[in-house]
Amino acid sequence: MKRPLPLVTPWNEFYWTSGADGRLRVQECGSCSALVHPPKPFCPHCQGSGIGIKETSGFGTLFGFTVSHRFQLPGLPAPYVIAQVALEDDPRVKLTTRLVDCAEDDLRLGMRMEVTFEQVEDVWLPLFRPAADQPERPAPLPEDEVTPQRIRAMVRPPARPGRKFEDDAVLSGIGRSAMGRRLMTDPLALTVEACRAAVEDAGLTMDDIDGLSTYPGGGLEHGMGEGGVTALEAVLRVRPSWFNGGGETFGPGGSVIAAMLAVSAGLARHVLCFRTVWQSSHDLLLREGRFRAGGGGGRIGGDMGWAVPFGATSAAHTLAQTAQRYFHRYGATRETLGWVALNQRANAALDPTAVYSDPMTMDDYLNARMITTPFGLYDCDVPVDASVAVVVSAAETAGDLRVRPVRVEAAGTQIVERLEWDQSTSTHEPQVFGPAAHLWTRTTLRPDDVDVAQLYDGFSFNCLSWIEALGFCGIGEGKDFLDGGKNIARDGVLPLNTHGGQLSHGRTHGMGLVHEAVAQLRGDAGARQIDGARVAVVSSGGLTPSGVMLLRADA
Repeated sequence: MKRPLPLVTPWNEFYWTSGADGRLRVQECGSCSALVHPPKPFCPHCQGSGIGIKETSGFGTLFGFTVSHRFQLPGLPAPYVIAQVALEDDPRVKLTTRLVDCAEDDLRLGMRMEVTFEQVEDVWLPLFRPAADQPERPAPLPEDEVTPQRIRAMVRPPARPGRKFEDDAVLSGIGRSAMGRRLMTDPLALTVEACRAAVEDAGLTMDDIDGLSTYPGGGLEHGMGEGGVTALEAVLRVRPSWFNGGGETFGPGGSVIAAMLAVSAGLARHVLCFRTVWQSSHDLLLREGRFRAGGGGGRIGGDMGWAVPFGATSAAHTLAQTAQRYFHRYGATRETLGWVALNQRANAALDPTAVYSDPMTMDDYLNARMITTPFGLYDCDVPVDASVAVVVSAAETAGDLRVRPVRVEAAGTQIVERLEWDQSTSTHEPQVFGPAAHLWTRTTLRPDDVDVAQLYDGFSFNCLSWIEALGFCGIGEGKDFLDGGKNIARDGVLPLNTHGGQLSHGRTHGMGLVHEAVAQLRGDAGARQIDGARVAVVSSGGLTPSGVMLLRADA
């Protein structure tokens, strides 16, 4: 396999070929002089159209770095250092890059860096190394364009006060397939198993289903899912009057909200939402050479084209740098994240379907192999094979359902922060503050009313970001709020990820969190049931556009 390189287009060619003469060039707005990256036809700051190309000084500030131990590319063996560098010419521009000519122990946030180039075929990759002339003290890190403290003021009020689409729908059924590591089962079979279980749970039949909704759809799976709505409909033949499948939403939670909108609009009465992951078996087949990776050695377009060629192949690489900046600013440590991982493992011990349920200590957590600093093995979710399904029904059908349905009190979906991973919020998981603030504008309930939280934990740090964004504590106060894990335990003030979350139960990409929230509010969670659980918050999405829902038990 060849090393992946960026897709060079007429609009970005200047950047990828700039190093031919050793100069770093980026776009510049002719109206406001702002630097613009990644390239755009208009200035995102002033909306000006007079975009030109500027030769920069080639110097920048080390804005973040992570040492990648787990991931590697052809010609780029681990470990290597991925970084973000804020350009001195305009610190609002951060370049994802790789560091060279340096040792990890010598790196400090705020160091002065200088560009150098590596030519691979027709591309000159801008790499960075510590500059010879270092300031006496590292420079302060540049502030975000929109700080977390300002985001709440930018949330739009409800478009139709007094009427909420959330009131028109209920979550009427939940189901899941067998779950495990490397099941080597056809993912479509897992999907059908979960969907049939959810429909039966609601007291419906497949003849009642008139809508299908999923994320991300068959076209984006690259062999790791069931094939989307097309594949499921080819088996079930429910002939839906409405369907949905797409990747630009906040994971499976987005498919649930889309189904609610369809029900509210009268396009369907019972929508079957599903998410299937098959990553565990997929990765095994890939290692054994029995499965070809999609696009291996090809050119990478889109947002990932600005990261993958430098070895930043995973969301872990971006979020690890974000966690590092959070530590730097607020004084948290790896132990802070460890309390999240230990909580999830303790909860998983009460769920027989969890993949990992053996007891874990803080020493176990800290001594586990490193993935990409500061994330170790237990900071990362567990790839599994599984499918989870949820039925969304019209509220007027509630009396006909087998079980008492769960109501959706409010949904939070607004995008405020920048969507490009390396240009977005620097100290928290991007895309949590906007949806969280939006959620509370659509309900009179407040954080103190929440009895149980199912928060996205693709990585342990995600949970910390959501806790602060949702207002369970102040920004930067997560370490104190956790109180050694006491406050997020099942008997704490905010029971968190009560089935073990994705860190121990298994990576179902957020749909498993919805399943657990519904089970808790129905009182069906067995040994892990939280007494008196009436209100639950559940989030979905990680570094994608994210979203959050507030659920409540039916009166």
